[in-house]
Formats: sequence, C-alpha cells, structure tokens
Amino acid sequence: MNARPKKSFGQHFLHEKRYIERIVSAISPRTDDFVVEIGPGEGALTLPLLAAAHKLTAIELDTDLIPDLQARAAGVGELSIIHSDVLKVDFTALAHRHGVERLRIAGNLPYYISSPILFHCVEHAPAIQDMHFMLQKEVVDRMAAEPGSKVYGRLSVMLQLACRVEPLFVVPPGAFRPPPKVDSAVVRLIPLSKDQLPDADPERIHAIVKAAFAQRRKTLGNALKNVMDAPSILAADVDPKARAETLSPQDYVRLARVVME
Repeated sequence: MNARPKKSFGQHFLHEKRYIERIVSAISPRTDDFVVEIGPGEGALTLPLLAAAHKLTAIELDTDLIPDLQARAAGVGELSIIHSDVLKVDFTALAHRHGVERLRIAGNLPYYISSPILFHCVEHAPAIQDMHFMLQKEVVDRMAAEPGSKVYGRLSVMLQLACRVEPLFVVPPGAFRPPPKVDSAVVRLIPLSKDQLPDADPERIHAIVKAAFAQRRKTLGNALKNVMDAPSILAADVDPKARAETLSPQDYVRLARVVME
C-alpha cells in the first residue's frame, strides 16, 4: 500500500531500505524487549522491528493506515495498535499494564510536534530504557548542542539533564515520500539513572530555564528577575551578567537549588 501522506499529520513516509536497515540495526531489538513505535505510518520500520522483536506496540493517530498495517503484520509477529495522539499516551501506565520495567521507544516523529513529544517522553523517562527517533536534523542539533552554541537552548538543557543524547546519522530528503525540504537525523536518547538525575526540583529547573531562554539576549539578572534576584544568582556561583546560552545544564541545577533554599 502507498498511502497518500497527510499534511495535517506532518506525514513523510520513510521508504529507502538502506536507512531503514541502519535504524533497525541501531535499535537492535531483542525478543524480550517491549518495543513501542510512535507513528508507524506505512510500516517501513514497524515490520522489520516486529520481525526482530516478535511483538510490538504502535501508536497511530491516522485511522486510514491501521487496517493495512494490521494486515501486513499478520504472520510477522504480534502487533498491537493504540489509536491515539501520542501526547495522550501514559507510557508509565503502559509499562505497568504489560508487566515490564521499561519500554524501548522508536519513531519517525512529525516535525511540527517533535518537541512536545520529546518532553512528553522525558516525563516518563523512569519507564523507558531508550529512545531512537528520526527528527529534523536541526532539532537533533539543538538537542545535542553545547553551551555557547547558537542552537543551544531550552531543549538542549532539559533533554541533557534527563538523558544521554547521541546523534547517530543523517537521513537525506530523498529517503522519504514526499521528500521533506530539510535533512533528517536519527538520535538515541538514554534516560539517566536515578543517581545521575539533578538533585533539584524539576519544575523549578524548568521554570528557570524557560525564563532564561525566553529573553536570551538579556543578561540572567534581567531575564530571571521574576524568578530570582542577582544575589541568589551569585549564590549559585553564576554571573548575573552572563547570558542563558553560556550556562551549562548543571549551572541551571545550581540555580534551582538556590531557589529551593
């Protein structure tokens, strides 16, 4: 089946075998894994992942794609399809419901909603073993950016405080139908262990990071004036005259700890 991609769902179907094989190889699913695929589309990744893992749960919003996907999976393995917006899926509850400690998540994420999906997954990180996503290359660059980079921002800080971010390889537009106007990239996210997570309130960290990057051209003293004052910033061993993009993720953790005191 060659379904007609729907613009409203941001669909770009992966079809080039070489890249499909590289992604499946990167994930390397085993039969005892509980694999969840976000947005299976026509099943380019679904079927080889299913063949390797023998069972797979897919989350698909487009009802038109589901019957063909189920038909093509017959005889390959056990495919369960959740018809839902992924942002409404409780991954922690899904793991508990199936009696597994952690899920392995994969997917070719729609460009227009990739950041909300990433943040949603991070909320359920304790129930996730790893994530392999294909995204717009520019988003992957932001995810892995270091302090001082022009693309370093809120996404970089929040993801790096929750996961190890490993960009894997670039996928050109021609590997999709229809071809997007930009390059894509595959990234691996490995949630940090409990002892590696920030020892500060996540909501406070997020509030500070959000405020800092909302006005990134301003100094921290000005950008954070509604969150904390200059002496508090100094107490975290951070210069109030610095700008948001110069701080490391751990600098933001120290700021959040001062707020807590």
